[in-house]
Amino acid sequence: MKSFLIFAIETHLKMNIHLSSIRAYLLLPVVLLQTGFTSSKAQSSMDLSGTWDFCIGNAPQYNDQVKLPGSMLTNLKGDPVSINTQWTGSLYDSSFYFNPYMEKYRVEGQMKFPFFLTPERHYVGNAWYRKTVTIPKQWKKRRVTLFLERPHIETTLYVNGQEVGHQMSLSTPHRYDITDQIIFGKENEIAIRVYNGIENVCVGQDSHSVTDQTQGNWNGIAGRIELQTQPIIYRVKVLPHLTDHSVDIQVNEQTFHFKMGHEIETWDEFNPRLYTRTVKYQGFKIPVTFGMREISIKGRQFYINGRPVWLRGTVENCCFPETGYPPTDVESWLRIFRKCKEYGLNHMRFHSYCPPEAAFVAADQVGFYLQPEGPSWPNHGVKLRRGQKIDQYLMEESKRIIDAYGHHPSFVMMAAGNEPAGDWVSYCNDWVKEMHHYDSTKVYCGASVGGGWAWDGGSEYHVKGGARGLDWDRHAPQSTDDYYSQIEFPRNYPSANGPNTTPIIAHEQGQWCAFPDFKEISQYTGAYKARNFEIFRDLLRDHGMEQQAEKFLTASGRLQTLCYKYEIERNLRTPEYAGFQLLALNDYSGQGTALEGVLNVHWQEKGYCDASLWTTFCSSIVPLAKFPKFVYRNNETLEIPVEIYNACEQDLQNAKVTYSFSDGQTGMLPATTIPIGKNHEVGTIRRSLSSFITPVKVRFTVSLIDQNNKNIAQNNWDVWVYPDNLSMPQSKDILITDTLDGRALQTLEQGGRVLITAAGKVSLGKDVVQHYLPVFWNTSWFKMRPPHTTGAYIEKEHPLFRHFPTDDWSNLNWWELLNRAQVMNLMELPADYQSPIQPIDTWHVSRKLGMLIEAKVLNGKLLMTTMDINNQLDRRIVARQMRKAVLEYMESADFNPQLTLDVETIRHFFEKEAPAVDMFTRDSPDELKPKLK
Repeated sequence: MKSFLIFAIETHLKMNIHLSSIRAYLLLPVVLLQTGFTSSKAQSSMDLSGTWDFCIGNAPQYNDQVKLPGSMLTNLKGDPVSINTQWTGSLYDSSFYFNPYMEKYRVEGQMKFPFFLTPERHYVGNAWYRKTVTIPKQWKKRRVTLFLERPHIETTLYVNGQEVGHQMSLSTPHRYDITDQIIFGKENEIAIRVYNGIENVCVGQDSHSVTDQTQGNWNGIAGRIELQTQPIIYRVKVLPHLTDHSVDIQVNEQTFHFKMGHEIETWDEFNPRLYTRTVKYQGFKIPVTFGMREISIKGRQFYINGRPVWLRGTVENCCFPETGYPPTDVESWLRIFRKCKEYGLNHMRFHSYCPPEAAFVAADQVGFYLQPEGPSWPNHGVKLRRGQKIDQYLMEESKRIIDAYGHHPSFVMMAAGNEPAGDWVSYCNDWVKEMHHYDSTKVYCGASVGGGWAWDGGSEYHVKGGARGLDWDRHAPQSTDDYYSQIEFPRNYPSANGPNTTPIIAHEQGQWCAFPDFKEISQYTGAYKARNFEIFRDLLRDHGMEQQAEKFLTASGRLQTLCYKYEIERNLRTPEYAGFQLLALNDYSGQGTALEGVLNVHWQEKGYCDASLWTTFCSSIVPLAKFPKFVYRNNETLEIPVEIYNACEQDLQNAKVTYSFSDGQTGMLPATTIPIGKNHEVGTIRRSLSSFITPVKVRFTVSLIDQNNKNIAQNNWDVWVYPDNLSMPQSKDILITDTLDGRALQTLEQGGRVLITAAGKVSLGKDVVQHYLPVFWNTSWFKMRPPHTTGAYIEKEHPLFRHFPTDDWSNLNWWELLNRAQVMNLMELPADYQSPIQPIDTWHVSRKLGMLIEAKVLNGKLLMTTMDINNQLDRRIVARQMRKAVLEYMESADFNPQLTLDVETIRHFFEKEAPAVDMFTRDSPDELKPKLK
């Protein structure tokens, strides 16, 4: 028998009454209400999936057919995509429409967009779906409801030519009572008009519930489409009482009290225990499945069932390219949540949308904390409390979400939406009050916002940016800092009130990008195709770097993972920080293509990071080492405090902390009990570095061993040790200069060797801004806001690196050489030439870049670099080692460049500028706009 949720509605009312006027009290923590009304599914419901008549337009003239559940897009219906397609969503980079390079992608039938995934068809307007069904005679004395699980967006229902009603929920099923319109025992015509314009729901064009940036603004009906019979149940409420081990189940005005016994198990991430009790109402047996759980807040701390909990979350952005809409089957969501738990997460925020019922069912089963949101990003053209339709719609829709899904134990928290504009603080404060009054079994945040947004003091907790990120563009990397001052007094917080005393979760933490994985293109077999990836692949090929694609992916991916490691660790070691929400564990396929996930949009690994690596720094137990720096001289001593983040379900008794260095030295700290919580210090590890005579990378590993001698957590960090005393080659036969001057030309003419240290001197490439940290989100959405590079590929087998230990990517030892350093644009060099130190440009442009070139010029040999290997070498010991490596390489027989360049090509690096990259931006995203009130 197929199960369905009994929604708390007065089913005897005609469904042409707006759903918001029907007061529903389907409260926490019911998990599943199954039809116990009859012994056969066929007797209680009728599946209407399959072939439906179809047409588009304001009036029905059926001339086609489609398969439902599905959309016009999955049925290849609608208008061909063209440059005139009116997308639902902001395009902050309009260069596509003007750039001559993009002309070949602007051909109808062959359209490719760099902004987001490309559908075959697009349509916004009215579409009609019709089916003829025979209603069983046996149903004559029953109430009959049409159930549409996930229409998009507005539906108007006609039965046998009579209009039944109209609904426009983006988040919950549409239900229509059709008892008075049908003829039992005969054929009945069911016609549904679906409209997917957004002006009536008014949620904002970039809301993930509607935008083409994510799922797409599709027209159709997803999920279950059924006729159902059921008794009149207008209120179901389930309330657990943990203190006396009981639960109240209320059906309409009748309350059933169950004693659960003293061995009751509560529901949480570690033990997602579900119970079922059956109540008898109006002669029907109704099984109610639920979890015993409570969420509460004390100060800056969340508690689940009285035990502190810290959230390690990701943002689910509604990117499902195979269909264009979120899945409605439980198995698909189980796969996603299990992958998240495999990566050490316990929480998910749904960005400006609410998932279907299956997501909550799956989260209940695996133990995962959810924050759905109202389907709104009321900012781009929409503002709160400015007399627009969003004000009423969002309040009503939020209650519909609670009515439909609020009984699930996984539904622990909720926000009104994302980054609002207008008089949003007063609106959201009122929204929190209203939602808390409506259902006090979860906690509420007015809106998920960035750091620049005002402080909404009425929120019970805050999802806010500001206390996130790494400051390595200004300071050398280290792991001793935290965000405490920024959660104690957040940005725009009224400090006169004293310190903030509410929980804060880091909003959209991370957003570190990696280069596209072109192997991913073949994975797009459904409604949306990765033609944006095809454009990026063409750019790389046309700039002579096609063979670098996999190298760029891996090198940028290693740096991306490193950035996530140190940002997550910084969050974990911040006292009283309630947790974080990544944006995101998987890629975001829109807004210019944001490749900020270590997993792709399909939740699959890209090849450079897996769960075993990720969970060393993101898990319920994480050892944390506080390094004041990562580059040392061999006359120094390491002094590294170690602490443990313990977000498990219990204290760790008699735990042992062991440590090791990659040269074989090991040790152990005294056994101790590690309580649940953060910042539990277990000791300081000290070690002299005098044994390291030559430059070396040393891996430091900390392991946590439980009382059963099981290794339950392990983390590691790389440090670099360089000789304190360094003998620099005299290099009498090498001319060292900072430009191509007369002396350099003369030396080259005479067959000599020239080293040009051109840091800060080049003009061909000065438009490319390089930081050590990679691209944030992407340069298209943020109209070329720096940085423009996403790490560097290092040809580590090059003989230059015999005296400079390196990975093939820009690990932490490269910070001194790369951060805010100039690059050279190699546009005038041969197409097959690649620099051994090759910064990776934004994939929207893919200029060939380098920080070192070597060539035969005139009769001599030239090596030119934009790394600063001249200045302050007494304290810049990495640069000093690089200078030594360069000079020793140039003195060796290995220095035999195969590339030949003329003098003018070298001179152009100092005199010529690259063509400007113009994004033709007419507007800008929120983070680049003036501060929002």
